[in-house]
Formats: sequence, C-alpha cells, structure tokens
Amino acid sequence: MTTRWSVVLRAQSKDPGAADASLAALCRQYWSPLYAFIRSRGHATQDAQDLTQEFFARFLEKRWLDAADRSQGKLRSFLLTAVKRFLSNEWDRSRAAKRGGLHEITSIDTEEGEKLLASAATLPEEPAFDRAWALTLLQATLRRLRAEYEQAGKLREYELIKPSLTALHGEIAYEAIAADLQVLPASARSLVHRLRKRFRELFREEVADTVGSPEEIDEEMRALVVSLGHL
Repeated sequence: MTTRWSVVLRAQSKDPGAADASLAALCRQYWSPLYAFIRSRGHATQDAQDLTQEFFARFLEKRWLDAADRSQGKLRSFLLTAVKRFLSNEWDRSRAAKRGGLHEITSIDTEEGEKLLASAATLPEEPAFDRAWALTLLQATLRRLRAEYEQAGKLREYELIKPSLTALHGEIAYEAIAADLQVLPASARSLVHRLRKRFRELFREEVADTVGSPEEIDEEMRALVVSLGHL
C-alpha cells in the first residue's frame, strides 16, 4: 500500500514539482489544526490567519520538505515541529509587510479552526494539537462517508443511522431505526454494521495519507483514538 505522504517523501528528491503539488494539497486539508495551534499561542484571529498562510507559503517556497526525516514519517509530527520553529525563528510581521504582503495558498476559513481551538482549550499545547488533527481526519472521513450515501441515493438512511457511529452497541435504537426506514430490525442491524465498517475503512485511509509507510498506520490510528478520548 502506498500512502499519500510517503509519495511526497519519496518524490522530494526525484520530482520536486510533484512533491510540492502533493504537499500543497495536504497543506490545504490540514490548514485548520495548524491555525488552531497558532491561535492557542495567543495570536489574535487575523494574525493567526496571516501566520498560517505565511507558514505554509514558506514551507513550500523554501522547501522545508527537504529536511524531512524519512524515518520519522508522520505528517502530524513533521508539521508540528516545523510550525514551532517557524513561530520561534522565522516570523517577523513587520518585515513580511515590507516585502509586499503575505502569501495566500488557500482560501481562509477560520470557522473550523476556531471550533478546533475551543475543543482543546483545556489541554496542554501538544495534546491539543493532536486532538485537533484527529478531529480534522474524523471530519474528512464523515464528509466522504456522507457523500457516498448521497451518491447512492441513501442520504436519509445515513442521517438516521449516523448517530450509531458514536453509540455503544447496547445503546443503538435498532427498533426505532427499523421503524423509520420501514425494514426489519435485523436489516437495521445490518445497515448499522455496514455504516460502522465503512467508517473504519475510510478513517484508516485518511490516516494512511498522513504517515510514511503502511506499517505506521495502526500505530497512528491508536494515537489519534487516544487523543479523541480527551473529548
């Protein structure tokens, strides 16, 4: 199995253009947890927007990817280390302004970042970032899952059984689901089972895109589940 992040790591020396294009896509997907981390360090909303945009722009332009340690292949850890260094050593707002303004590599949507910030307000810095990262992957998974059901013409079914994703087995109202969907309770159980199974598959795919090798997937999934346990 080839992961998206492993493609970026392998491509950095052979095809820098391909590596940068893939990394830019990853940066857009994980803009929100980095923004939330920067906000957690006391920066106001507008400053955090500027800092996040400038961090990713410099990350790409200055080819910080070339410093990636392939033996430490988690995108989560790599970006966290990079943004810490950026905030400590690289950023000078006045100099950036004199250079002609900040770069913009993606449209700014701070709502999700602010939600992530609020969700981890009581946690220390790194656990807060880990949880924000996990929530970002979780939300991406749910978007994909919903889109699949919508494409299949089963959006109502999805909305009815979606609560079962977070419910304990003994708490799932199979009888109510069966009544709403006009199916037998046994069929309702099958629908819930398929939903939960597909959710796990998609979540695994999302995690796989952020590690350097297939061997790291299970370890990273366990770490993210632990971070979500703080909820």
